[in-house]
Amino acid sequence: MTAANYFSATYTEAREKFRTAAKAAGADLISYVNPNKGPDGGELATDVARIGSRDARRLLIGMSATHGAEGFCGSGIQTGWLGEQQFSALPSDTAILLIHAINPFGFAWVRRVNEDNIDLNRNFIDHTKPYPENAGYRELRDFICPQTWDADSAARSNAAFDDYARRHSTIDLQAAIMNGQYWDKEGVFYGGNAPNWSHRTLLAALSPYAATVTHAAFIDLHTGLGPSGYGEIISNHTGPAPGATRVRKWFGAEVTMIDDGSSTSTAVTGDTQIGVDAALPHTQVTGITLEYGTVPVPAMIESVRADNWLHIHGNLDSELGRRIKKQIRDAFYTDERQWKETVFARAVDVLHRSMTGLSKPDLVAA
Repeated sequence: MTAANYFSATYTEAREKFRTAAKAAGADLISYVNPNKGPDGGELATDVARIGSRDARRLLIGMSATHGAEGFCGSGIQTGWLGEQQFSALPSDTAILLIHAINPFGFAWVRRVNEDNIDLNRNFIDHTKPYPENAGYRELRDFICPQTWDADSAARSNAAFDDYARRHSTIDLQAAIMNGQYWDKEGVFYGGNAPNWSHRTLLAALSPYAATVTHAAFIDLHTGLGPSGYGEIISNHTGPAPGATRVRKWFGAEVTMIDDGSSTSTAVTGDTQIGVDAALPHTQVTGITLEYGTVPVPAMIESVRADNWLHIHGNLDSELGRRIKKQIRDAFYTDERQWKETVFARAVDVLHRSMTGLSKPDLVAA
């Protein structure tokens, strides 16, 4: 079987492949059922597979579909890891936890967000405190999320974006749109005003390990930024944090950092690393985002804006609706054999380097 066969065309197919591979690998499976249904009326769930001892002191966590539409890639990687028995030489003190489709609604409906229009990677924030302000988003809101989706509205929005980039910078424009906001419930990159279902599910899936795991590695699988097919290793830690030091030890010069400008990603608020740290408060967690490129950033952002307009104002069953759904799928998943083969090979390499990092005392020490 080639790596391309691990990838799926729908959430339902991806879930079946993952569960079948997990059972064949002898994994323990737990399912967290989402209260919503998929477009086919089928069940939505986050499936969690564990290989290794329940009492292991070291834990490698791999998660897919933080952003639902990115689950096509992440699920294929997880299924391939299981199908190729990448964990056959697992040390006795180490366990693997694969969290499949943490945002099953977004995966099934081919949306980046969840059932509440919330971006999960902006939701892990202290909701009891004042939310951070995103002045750029507030300024550009009506151009980011127009009432209509046609050539005229596109021209107005692009003119406003060009003007903002001239007055600030292209990266500031990306940050204004993508960094997150907490007041516009019908807008893009909305972080929500309370922990959402996927947020609570991640904590529930990890909390049983809080008392036993001393060291953990976390790989959050993403797509949408960077050169097509390239897997960028982005540190989930910044500055002089011990986690950032460990990531550099594990991956060397390949690591990019959000805070020094080397990453394709801008800084976001409320990311999943915060949730992992909260669920494992006594664990030394080393986290990365493995980010695969698909299309250029402007095209990716446009797909998110188009999908947002479609679900707020448009008609899913229209010709325009079908074009937009294809647009966002293509923006976060390249359905070509060579892309899948390249993506999977990189993921296997990163997986084994993460396992090595966990296993060696000199690499887990900060």
